[in-house]
Amino acid sequence: MALKSQRPVDLAREHGLSTQAIRNYEADGVLPPAARTTSGYRIYTDAHAVALRAFLALIPAYGHATARTIMRAVLGGDPDTALRAVDQGHALLLRDRETLDSVEIAIAILSEISPEKRVNLQIGEVAYRLGVTPATLRKWEAAGILTPRRDRTGQRVYDQDDLRDAQLAHLLRRGGYRLDHIATVTAQVRAADGTAALAESLARWRQRLSARGRDMLTAAARLDALLSPSPAAASPPP
Repeated sequence: MALKSQRPVDLAREHGLSTQAIRNYEADGVLPPAARTTSGYRIYTDAHAVALRAFLALIPAYGHATARTIMRAVLGGDPDTALRAVDQGHALLLRDRETLDSVEIAIAILSEISPEKRVNLQIGEVAYRLGVTPATLRKWEAAGILTPRRDRTGQRVYDQDDLRDAQLAHLLRRGGYRLDHIATVTAQVRAADGTAALAESLARWRQRLSARGRDMLTAAARLDALLSPSPAAASPPP
């Protein structure tokens, strides 16, 4: 079945875009090349409309750079590369969910730990309190979990926040969590200036993850329409 011709403005109007944006997308390789009339005007078709819907749905789901990679791969006849990028996006979302779960566990754990008064501890003192070795603390520092300052002699000095992070890391490691997950958790705690402020943002964080998951579902439907044998048959979304 012949594909229906569309003007750039027809594609742009559906999404509130400018005609220049449509031309830019084509030049960027996220839309198929348009045929030209004898006078040089671009001729877009239903296939371009399907591709545009897919690209615009991919952006909130995976980010602009990954959306561009996916579209270029699909239009270049390399669906495996496109699907691998999709898989990586889902894996990152799962990791973010697991990190959020870790943070929630951390909040619960730390709420049961009495806050420390101001302290200035050496690495051996912190290791003794936790029942770990100084080498373990250095390993956690290398992983970004701990950020102790150094004194004038270059020795590590752990304050009460460092001790909190060390206690948290110790408990999460005993729970089987990876160092990179724990580093993300302690970074979140430090950025929020403690667990109380961080706890207030967890619901919003989970909402953002859920919204991204829904965006991925929408993007999957649009991408499937693009990959189907008859993209001309795909109807625009309601």
